Amino acid sequence: MPNYVVGHKTPDSDSICSAIALSYLKTTLGEETVPARLGELSPETLFILDKFGFEQPQLKTSFAGEGIYIVDHSDRIQGPDDIDDATILGIIDHHKLGDITTSTPLEIWVRPVGCTNTIIKMMYDFYDVAIPKNIAGAMMCAILSDTVIFKSPTCTTADIKCVEALAEIAGIDDAKAMGMEMFKVKSAVLGTPIRDLVLRDFKDFNMHGKLVGIGQLEVLDLAIFDEMKPELMADIVKLKAEGNRHTVLLLLTDIMKEGSEMLVVSDNADLTEKAYGKATVDGKIWLDGVLSRKKQVVPPLQDSLV
Repeated sequence: MPNYVVGHKTPDSDSICSAIALSYLKTTLGEETVPARLGELSPETLFILDKFGFEQPQLKTSFAGEGIYIVDHSDRIQGPDDIDDATILGIIDHHKLGDITTSTPLEIWVRPVGCTNTIIKMMYDFYDVAIPKNIAGAMMCAILSDTVIFKSPTCTTADIKCVEALAEIAGIDDAKAMGMEMFKVKSAVLGTPIRDLVLRDFKDFNMHGKLVGIGQLEVLDLAIFDEMKPELMADIVKLKAEGNRHTVLLLLTDIMKEGSEMLVVSDNADLTEKAYGKATVDGKIWLDGVLSRKKQVVPPLQDSLV
């Protein structure tokens, strides 16, 4: 029976490409491993898979009694609902250390870099395993996505060097041009159902016993949301009530202006003033220079909710 590699709920490109890349590495090392996903894929991720000739990983939401590697998160709330009934063989992640615990020893690769695929590239180097051309291309795209084409404050020298190395393996001359092509796909939001947009890149966090949901939409021009904002706001109000959440935030990120408008619904009226030093106006605030949910949004919010 094979083991599985799975990322978080509402999978993004890093989560999916990590599952593909790690499963190939483990299988090559003699441990049969299969990539899986916990949800539907975004247009950007589908673009990457199509570009490099991959099928979607298996949709699998139950892992009771099976061995799994967790990628791109280490928070129980973001993983499979029956994670406590699975055997966790390893965690590969670039976020804060979460609350997943195990009863047996496991392999852990956690690094403060911009993307899980950067860490997996280090693993390929450590085990001296050659990366296939198509996997290298997918890994490169995931790093470009997570680092917002190197603009994110989460981006490190390691991420840049890995993109350069992976681009060479994949035969891609201009990695940044590929990144812009991906973000054009990401920016094509017109005609997409509002709930699908809100949940496109959405994560729940347990912050000191309070359930907080944070979504993010990254586009080339924020003006595309001008007419949608009332509907987006109305939907995050519904999402908060449906999930009995304390707070729901939706980041509308303009990668060209390098900042984010945050839509806010919370039980705390002074939430953003405490967390970010700015009060909301009509449920919205502009955060200049904010591109990263994990580094710039989550830590101050979590600290403010103690």
